[in-house]
Amino acid sequence: MATRRTFLKVLGGGVILAAGGAGTFLGTRTPSKALEPWSKAGDYEDPRMRALSYAILAPNPHNRQPWVVDLAVENEIKIYRDREKNLPETDPFDRQLTIGMGCFLEQLSIAASQTNHSVQFDLFPDGENGAIALARFTDGATADPLFEAIPDRRSCKEPFEARVPKIDTKLTELADIHTDTSLVSQLRNLTLDAWMVEAKTHRTMKESTDLFRLGKAEIEANPDGIDFSGPFFETLILTGLMTREGSLDPNSFEFAEGVKIYTEMLTATPAYAVVHTPQNDRLSQIEAGRRWLRLNLTTTALGLSLHPVSQALQEYPEMAEHYATAHKLLAKNGETIQMLGRLGYGPTTPVTPRWPLEAKLMKG
Repeated sequence: MATRRTFLKVLGGGVILAAGGAGTFLGTRTPSKALEPWSKAGDYEDPRMRALSYAILAPNPHNRQPWVVDLAVENEIKIYRDREKNLPETDPFDRQLTIGMGCFLEQLSIAASQTNHSVQFDLFPDGENGAIALARFTDGATADPLFEAIPDRRSCKEPFEARVPKIDTKLTELADIHTDTSLVSQLRNLTLDAWMVEAKTHRTMKESTDLFRLGKAEIEANPDGIDFSGPFFETLILTGLMTREGSLDPNSFEFAEGVKIYTEMLTATPAYAVVHTPQNDRLSQIEAGRRWLRLNLTTTALGLSLHPVSQALQEYPEMAEHYATAHKLLAKNGETIQMLGRLGYGPTTPVTPRWPLEAKLMKG
């Protein structure tokens, strides 16, 4: 499957198309309309619009793409989060969505550096219920080499190879990396147990199934959410073997297959990456998102795969036990664990990077 992004809404009218490489969907059932934004390679003269066309490719919870921008003032962007795209069941305090906005801001800054623009952010200029940030563009910046990883960045939802990944200092500067076999084993169990809690809690699972995009037609109509595409899923959908209703039923074929897939995927994990912060306020959550984005781009550049598995960090009652366990295992001195991710070599990850970015990163 490939990542899709829809248009970025601009207050006052207009849209911005994403830029980057789309990858390919399998077979002939390609949702070409949904992938159209990825064919636009930053075709904007305004450096703000060009940077935004890359920023909207940033990772975000449930692929909600909740960003809205205002370009009314020259050389500035006022950035909002669309609260109609909240996830009240799995993210009741909007912590994960705020982290996603941090990813967006960091990718905006990285993309702006390619036109030698620096971006200064005034976070929550109108308070927590207003804009997320006011971004001011000024001349003078060194191009960030992580920009080259943006088109290839993915959250790899596949079983990883058994070999432990090479841990570079570029990774440990951004997150705690855990490869100890005992801790890794505990985290495998924790992430699978936490996923099962979410899947078996009707209201949290329904929040996900409501965002399922089943097959080409639904993906074309709504390129956000959780997509299921390609010949295998199209066949299941057409034959009625994959439905939203079945995915909610613990006794169904769909549910059993989901458990099988996630068990295989989550247990095939040789290492974990953890992003934590001393506090858990909105500024800390934005900072965590910015670090996670850089971590995801860095793993891509180094030929590694990263997949967030943060169900155990969700803050609803049924998950409280796993939340406490995650913090007992990973937090220090009252820290908050903001992101937990699987790290390793994915099924298509080469031993060496896919393009010569590693050398640039090693130069600092």
